[in-house]
Amino acid sequence: MSCSRRDAIVRLSALAALPVWSPRFADAFSAPDPLLGTALEYQAGRLRGEFTAAEIVKRALDRCSGQGTRWRAIDQLNINAVADAAASDARLKARTLRGPLDGVPVFAKSIYDVRGMPTTASSAEWARLFPHNVVHDAIEVARLRAAGAVIMGKTAADDFAYRGNGTSSHTGQVLNPYDASDLKTPGGSSAGAAVTVAGGMAFSALGTDDGGSNRIPAQFSGVVGMKPTFGLVPRTGVIPTWPYLDTHGPLARSVTDAACMMWTLVGPDPSDALSQDIGATRMRAMFSPDGRTTLSPDALRGCRLGFVSIHAPRAQMSEDSLRVLDRALADCRTAGATVDAFEAPVTRVNVRELFAADATARGDVRPNANSPAATANALYRYFMRQGINPTMAVQRGHAAFRAFYDVLPTDWPAMEALLTQPYERDPAGVSFARSRESAVARLRKAMEAERIDALVYPTMPFPAPAARDAWPDVRTPLGYGNWMGLPEVSVPSGYDANGLPIGNLSFVGLPGDDAHLLAMAYAYEQQSRRFTPPPGIKPS
Repeated sequence: MSCSRRDAIVRLSALAALPVWSPRFADAFSAPDPLLGTALEYQAGRLRGEFTAAEIVKRALDRCSGQGTRWRAIDQLNINAVADAAASDARLKARTLRGPLDGVPVFAKSIYDVRGMPTTASSAEWARLFPHNVVHDAIEVARLRAAGAVIMGKTAADDFAYRGNGTSSHTGQVLNPYDASDLKTPGGSSAGAAVTVAGGMAFSALGTDDGGSNRIPAQFSGVVGMKPTFGLVPRTGVIPTWPYLDTHGPLARSVTDAACMMWTLVGPDPSDALSQDIGATRMRAMFSPDGRTTLSPDALRGCRLGFVSIHAPRAQMSEDSLRVLDRALADCRTAGATVDAFEAPVTRVNVRELFAADATARGDVRPNANSPAATANALYRYFMRQGINPTMAVQRGHAAFRAFYDVLPTDWPAMEALLTQPYERDPAGVSFARSRESAVARLRKAMEAERIDALVYPTMPFPAPAARDAWPDVRTPLGYGNWMGLPEVSVPSGYDANGLPIGNLSFVGLPGDDAHLLAMAYAYEQQSRRFTPPPGIKPS
């Protein structure tokens, strides 16, 4: 099957799965500035004839050219965005909207393929080596297009999505929009994604997360970030990282908008052998054909949340961080939840040792989430999908890519020998996946025994440091979530005296619990209402 035919089938299948919406959105209300409300509020305003998608997309592009450029959040803008918005306006007039994201401006991270644009990976060297426009959308971008979303362009990130600071050799250091000194990091690697949604340039943005790359900028930039269940969102058409850790999901100003994006993205695809259907059906049920959502401010009522204290090192946290955390837990209780201490059997402290011990007990090879063979094969497949010679392309980009993914062989013949070994059969990766199953089973048993609906803890126990400084020596639970493959929704919890985001509360569940976590996170958000736009972003 040719690449072009495969992509056409992906797009048509995604579109066929979407209902033709009867657009009512009856219980949504328009925000003062449509770009600072939720996607459902935006749709309600369109239905009332207050504005068109084309008008709002033009306004968003103006904001991108202004604050977005100043904050170095933009990798590229889509020259067809206004035309795509106008096409959605025509569908609205014909009452054939495709879903809650039809006509809604969204962004993709710089490592995503977007047809008609080069994929820079936020790397100056990669942009030089691969300046051509790609001809296929990443599968997530294709699903968003099929749902009618307006792809605004691509956001800046750390080179190859490797670090957590928002430092791009291609576009420069992404700035934190809340920091007047321009010194604080916005977090990364999905830095520009978080900044564009915080700054009202889009409602949501595609990010990736191997060890916190969505959740770090969510906290440091004061927005919602989600790391879905591992495999729930297929990853085809994105410059790869670690196939057994990499998880793709949304950044957004609101839980509602994160849920809208997840509704569109979920479900397995044969092109990503590690994708799976777990939780997809419940996610799709979050929105009905008339535009209503099952998200409710009462979703926390009667829930029991397990607070994992080892993921909140109080002795190392500042007074401000503790204040915001304690207030967040109080907000959960006010919303109707019980919050109790929970001694999880698998935590950030022991997860690596348990994985290794389980592999030894099975007589398996040592588990390795960073297996070089898996990443090499994923990169080979990425280029093969583009319709170019994958071996020659990998060889051309080898030195630039390996400068970050340094477990890869330096010697080209050794690297070439790994390219065609399927990552889903990589022994170290398979061993890692088996240990993950055992660890999740331990956690599930303990949660069910104590009737815990979700875990809660601070996304990170400290606020944004200066971009040029080392992070404080305080351990976070970020990598734990990726090793376990657990869904996690990170929601803003407050600001310090200078107006800088200081903490997010994470709702964490078992694989497949994504829809339930979004519901609980929404109830917390409605109780706390912590998000505030950055200075300089005023309602129009």
